[in-house]
Amino acid sequence: MNPKLRALGAWLYRRAENVLAAMLAVMFFAFLLQVLFRYVLNWPTGWTNELSAILWIWMVLWGAAFVLTEQEEMRFDLLYASARPRVRSAMFLVFAAALVVLYAVSLPAVVDYVTFMKVQRTAYMHIRFDWLYSIYVVFVVAIIVRYIWLSWRVLRGSAPDEYDPAKAGSGV
Repeated sequence: MNPKLRALGAWLYRRAENVLAAMLAVMFFAFLLQVLFRYVLNWPTGWTNELSAILWIWMVLWGAAFVLTEQEEMRFDLLYASARPRVRSAMFLVFAAALVVLYAVSLPAVVDYVTFMKVQRTAYMHIRFDWLYSIYVVFVVAIIVRYIWLSWRVLRGSAPDEYDPAKAGSGV
């Protein structure tokens, strides 16, 4: 791969992590404000709860689309992990094809529903629901692109990594 393209990808990955960290910081600050308003000032607020719920949705989908790597995903892969590299590649290609087809088939309906939701707003912050749920469209497109890219790499001879239980959850 082109070194400049790899450097751009690494830079974009770090910015996606920065966005995720910023969302977590805002969510934590909203939680602290909610505790302060409710228990210290005896002034319950709804917008802090709404902001935390919105940020939770965005954090999960943003992180899954742009930050989470293939090795960090949670899986039940007893058969996949014990398969030989060629069998593992075939299993991956079948799974990736199914995933891409299902997400691609659902994409027009997802876009239609998200754009339809412009008629409603959140209760406290009055954010249009189409803006709120637009992250799901971004997530679907990112997952389709990711699995097409990973399938291309597998077809070019790069077998999916073998599962190493010693590295699971260790951050290595």
